[in-house]
This record gives sequence, C-alpha cells and structure tokens, in this order.
Amino acid sequence: MSVIDTSATLRITEVFYSLQGETSRVGLPTVFVRLTGCPLRCTYCDTAYAFTGGETLSIAAILGQVAAYAPRYVTVTGGEPLAQKNCIVLLRALCDAGYQVSLETGGALDISEVDARVMRVVDIKTPGSGEVSKNRWENLALLHAHDEIKFVLCDEADYQWAKELIVALQLAEKCPVLLSPVHGTVNSTHLAEWILRDRLPVRLQVQLHKILWNNAAGH
Repeated sequence: MSVIDTSATLRITEVFYSLQGETSRVGLPTVFVRLTGCPLRCTYCDTAYAFTGGETLSIAAILGQVAAYAPRYVTVTGGEPLAQKNCIVLLRALCDAGYQVSLETGGALDISEVDARVMRVVDIKTPGSGEVSKNRWENLALLHAHDEIKFVLCDEADYQWAKELIVALQLAEKCPVLLSPVHGTVNSTHLAEWILRDRLPVRLQVQLHKILWNNAAGH
C-alpha cells in the first residue's frame, strides 16, 4: 500500500464532535468531518451552508483536529465528500489511524475507490429529491454487508417508489436499508405504519440530532 501524503489538502466546512444522528451507529459519540461542496441540489437539503466557503486544510491538520477529541468513530460527510478527490486519501488515513470510519455520500459519484474498511452510507435519491436522475446505479453492485443504503422520503409517493426498488433489486439482501422521513414533512408514525403494513425489511430512522438540537450547526 502506498504511503499517504498527509500534505494533501481538502476544503473543510467544519470538524465537530457530536452524537451520530443516523445510520446503525445512531447515538454514538462521533467526530464529523464535513467537506465543502456538492454537485447536487436536493429539495430537502439541510446543509446548503457547506456548498461553498470553508477553509483549506492538509490531511495532517484534519487528523490533528480529529485526534483532539480522542474518538472511536469518525464520519466524513458534506456537502458531497467524494466531490473532492483527496477525500479518498483522508478516508484511508483515518482508517490507518485506528478509527471506525463511515462515509455519507449522495450516491451520484463512484464509490469504488473508497477504502474497504469504511462503512459507506449511500443515498438513493427519490423523485421527491429532484435529483433522481443523478443516481449512480453502478454503486449498488459495489456494496458490502457492512455498508448501508439510505432513502430520504419526501412523501408517500417516495415511499412507494423506494419500496418497489427495494423489493425488485433485493436491496436488503445486500446490506441494511434505511428509510428516513424528511424532517417536518413525512409523519414518522405514518412511515412506521407503512413499513409494518408492507413487511418491508428496512430500518426506520429519525434524525436524532434534529430532535436534540433542532439541526443547529456543529451538531
């Protein structure tokens, strides 16, 4: 394996310590590294502040900020982290440092070069997102059992669309599948009832950070 160039740089919006609000690691203390920039413009996006700005940091500097929290878990997110090529280098460096690393990606970009030790949380964009045409379907064949697929649902039509896809492609046989209602739009109780009615092999997830901190930046 090649030596990691820790002088390589990335545009970073923020590095912060909080509880993981989503995925199977929900509730776990985690350091989040939020990269700047995203090629998508989903209708429900709650991190538009990460589209631009930020500061340029070396991977060594990022590792230093992460280490200051002495975490076990690290999540690299965005924006869209894979829009910056050095994200791949950062992910490997974090794994080499001994952290349990997850990547949150919008599903429009190639995940094939992501370190196999990383838990890849891959969105499948629904029609309600406004970005369904950007789904990179080739990513599905690359998923491992420790990865996760996420659907963010804007309405019942999105649920029906996701359900048909989950069944037709047997997505739950590949890895865990998460259904997440858009905060303040889809009633979580209704979503729970739909899942139970259809006996869908998925996990309903609510965004813990929004319940605790009302989506304040840095949480």
